[in-house]
Amino acid sequence: MRLRFFLIGCVFLALPALASAAEEEQAGPDFARDVLPLLREKCSHCHGPQKQESGYRLDSRAIALRGGDSGEPPIVPGESARSPLIRYVEGNGDLVMPPEGDKLTAEEVDTLRKWVDAGANWPDEHAGVDDSGNRSHWSFQKLARPPVPVTDADAFSHNPIDAFVLARLRENGLEPSQQADRRTLIRRVYFDVIGLPPAPDEIDEFIRDTDPAAYERLIDRLLASPHFGERWARHWLDVVRFAESHGFEMNQPRPNAWPYRDYVIRSLNEDKPYDRFIVEQLAGDALGVDEATGFLVGGPWDQVKSPDPVLTAQQRADELHDMVSTTGSAFLGLTVGCARCHGHKFDPISQADYHAIKAALAGVTHGERTVRAADSAEREAQLADLRQELQAVESRLADLRLRPPVGPGANVDYFTPVVARFVRFSVSQTDAGGQPCLDELEVFSGGPNGRNVALARAGAKVKVSSTLPGYAIHQPTHLNDGRYGNDWSWISNEPGKGMVELELAEPVEIERVVWSRDRSAQPQFVDRLATAYEIAVSLDGIGWQTVASSADRLDFGQKADPGVINSSKRLSADELTEALRLQERRKQIEGQIAAADAGQKAYAGVFMAPPKTFRLHRGDPMQPKEEVPPGGLSRFGGPQLPADLPEQERRLALARWIASAENGLTSRVIVNRLWQHHFGQGIVNTPSDFGVNGGKPSHAELLDWLASELIGPTTPGVSPWSLKHIHRLILLSSTYRQSGQATAAGLEKDAQCRLLWRYPPRRLEAEAIRDSILAVCGTLDRAMGGPGFDLFEPNGNYVKVYAPKRDFGPDTFRRMVYQAKPRMQLDDTFGAFDCPDAGQIAPKRMASTTPLQAFNLLNSPFLLQQAGYLAARLQADAGGDVGRQIQRAFLLAFGRDPRADETAAAVALIRQHGLTVFCRALFSANEFVTVY
Repeated sequence: MRLRFFLIGCVFLALPALASAAEEEQAGPDFARDVLPLLREKCSHCHGPQKQESGYRLDSRAIALRGGDSGEPPIVPGESARSPLIRYVEGNGDLVMPPEGDKLTAEEVDTLRKWVDAGANWPDEHAGVDDSGNRSHWSFQKLARPPVPVTDADAFSHNPIDAFVLARLRENGLEPSQQADRRTLIRRVYFDVIGLPPAPDEIDEFIRDTDPAAYERLIDRLLASPHFGERWARHWLDVVRFAESHGFEMNQPRPNAWPYRDYVIRSLNEDKPYDRFIVEQLAGDALGVDEATGFLVGGPWDQVKSPDPVLTAQQRADELHDMVSTTGSAFLGLTVGCARCHGHKFDPISQADYHAIKAALAGVTHGERTVRAADSAEREAQLADLRQELQAVESRLADLRLRPPVGPGANVDYFTPVVARFVRFSVSQTDAGGQPCLDELEVFSGGPNGRNVALARAGAKVKVSSTLPGYAIHQPTHLNDGRYGNDWSWISNEPGKGMVELELAEPVEIERVVWSRDRSAQPQFVDRLATAYEIAVSLDGIGWQTVASSADRLDFGQKADPGVINSSKRLSADELTEALRLQERRKQIEGQIAAADAGQKAYAGVFMAPPKTFRLHRGDPMQPKEEVPPGGLSRFGGPQLPADLPEQERRLALARWIASAENGLTSRVIVNRLWQHHFGQGIVNTPSDFGVNGGKPSHAELLDWLASELIGPTTPGVSPWSLKHIHRLILLSSTYRQSGQATAAGLEKDAQCRLLWRYPPRRLEAEAIRDSILAVCGTLDRAMGGPGFDLFEPNGNYVKVYAPKRDFGPDTFRRMVYQAKPRMQLDDTFGAFDCPDAGQIAPKRMASTTPLQAFNLLNSPFLLQQAGYLAARLQADAGGDVGRQIQRAFLLAFGRDPRADETAAAVALIRQHGLTVFCRALFSANEFVTVY
């Protein structure tokens, strides 16, 4: 009886498992686990993002079920017998798939058959591209140069731009305006190209020059000005959300973020080809332009970390999301970030595409690194000589057993150059007996250009004896990730001892090892410091040779003064004299090395071996699905890269695809950005969204002509991808030179001036207003480059407090592009003029009108100070004659002479309130802050 009940119980217990198996059989194979990998492996090379034979692709649910050019659905859900795809892979039809390479096994065919019979379930998260509704979207089409319209207005058409604009005007019953007068034109061009007002003598010279080529020469001179890069860099820095603090609640400054800003200015001044400009910002470390990758880490970074692995994973996912989103919006004009949690609802961007770009950037982390500067060759030679001498000094001190004691910062162990594949660092004692901790272990090759061959991104692998459990920030991978500080370190799980073994990518001659406990900018941790250690090398990982150790160092905590040296090491008098001399020389060399390295740090990201990237269910980092290899946007011909591709090569491949002449979005987006800043609005008024939900182009053919001209210029002697060439075409066009006067017909039919029947007047941005005030007052410091000036009071709070300055010295009188711009905190005076706070990208600024703007231009401490400087300049230039002072003031501020009524009003104001108040009134005038 007991056996009977036991058997019945077993049957009931088995029923749920049997039911589950039956349900799984009825549902068919799992798409993500069983079907998708099969389609990718056997079908994607002919029917994937790179190639679509017969217009058919199996990386898109919509197209896979709908069919390609033949119109026959290859998959009939629920009926494998009627599905051509099954016949093809079985080899029973007129076509055999795949036509080349390994055929599907019987088991694989059976998997596909069962999947189709079960309804061909294809989950939304794997739907891929459904371009049925947007394949005809204008910006997704292959770029082709349209023909220039033929017009009869030869007097208006200076170049093809005018022909396109005139054709659209006449389609709408409008005509262009007359050309602006020369005084208006030079002021417009100066502000537009270099962001500064023309001096009165420059205006007079241009007006008097009757040569028809005078305007063309003016344009060429301004485009060649170093101030051009300063003006246009600010536009780009808005697009890429650049700032010089981390954001979030601490919002600590990034003192070495400025090299990226200088790189942008320098690149624009040099007219660096735009395709090269793109590649450098994504992979400049591979091209000798290290600071350019400041683009990748220009966004906010949450420096407050947590031991909670969920929060840590979310923070990392957010960091990479910022990089992916900004890359897509800045270069491609697409909202790629919208595909983080699911396929893009409007544009042909799948969630897998998003994660493919994420995988390409997965090795990028926030942080500073040593970069090569413009004079890097000279500095490297100097550093090589100094390091060679330091090695000799260290070697002699080692003979005397007098090397300095270990410390938490960089500890250098030199040895006779030796070829090795493996390096072992063994700790046998720590300062207080705790588990040893290392934040970085570096191995340098020999020669004057020695490099750290231990980095993970250089192919080195790390192995440790043990790891203290429970801490996400203390992992073996941090030993060779290129990042310093306790937050990126490893801790052994053995008190007083531990071992790290590095396997280099290949045998290489090495000459020194550098290791540290806490090499951050402001070291805080001195515990767990290795005080007794040994460094050994090997070619095969079996036979080991000791090359350095702590045996020749002074004891931890000792100072190398004569008494300590003599008592602890018992040197002879001659040895003591030599030791003191060597110690002093060592300090001098270390100081010289530090000086030679000064300014070589840049907040340009740190690169590590990328971990595997998985598609995240609903964007949740704790719900990984299938692995996604690095790549680009499949619908747009993005590359599919090997999953094991090295980190740097991933970014290079992504950058080269974005910068390809075949990628029509890239050139369209950048010429639209240029157009926007010349006319106040772009041909597409959503400059970072060229997708289905973006704005429609006002002059689609003109945009494509400009994009084609950028890639393949028709002007002799102009190089491909020259931005200055597009600037010049725009600036020389009659469209740009039109008067800003409104007409009744124009306002009635096109009040927003999208068709450009006149030049659209607009207010200057915050930076140009401040720069112009300094220029007019004669206080502008035109020094270029280097660390910026601060408009906030210094403080070292844990949470940075940004208290605005009330007193401004000459060090703050540089152009505003050089302000050390904090994130989420605007300058008290000019922040009111719609200045972006870099909390997110700002491809287009608003132009509001508020009382605060007027108050700031009239009463702020900065304006009160500068008005005093202008009053002093007027007195110096014009003497005590009030009439001459007023005339000089109008020429400096507005570029013209005052009218009689303006002179009378100014005289009355000066007599009643003084010259300084008159200067304040000039800065508050609409004419001062508006370009006409």
